[in-house]
Amino acid sequence: LSDAGFSRDALAEMQRVVSAEKSDLSDVLTFVAFATPVLTRDTRAAQAERAVRPTLNTQQRDFIDFVLSHYVQEGVDELDDTKLAPLLQLHYGSIDDARSTLGEPGAIRKLFIEFQRYLYDDAKAA
Repeated sequence: LSDAGFSRDALAEMQRVVSAEKSDLSDVLTFVAFATPVLTRDTRAAQAERAVRPTLNTQQRDFIDFVLSHYVQEGVDELDDTKLAPLLQLHYGSIDDARSTLGEPGAIRKLFIEFQRYLYDDAKAA
């Protein structure tokens, strides 16, 4: 969107105008374009957690719950691939501890990326 002339500040202002500061920008844009309901990040996270929970083991659920709490508090930027290592260190203390709990780095990255579809696939999240 920035390439099309929409700055991050302008998009944040749009979120404020429609009283959707606790929602993702995608929800705001969909609301503006199609008058669909705006979901808060908290609602998205709760729906995703319910949908993904049966596919995860206890250790994976613990980590995904942690990631979802950061997503709700901080926003969609917490789901960026570059945030994975800092989130693992914050939650487990070290990458080695995370690996001993969750498995190899490739499996951890796959878990981190693949659970996110449940946030935005409304058919699966409902």
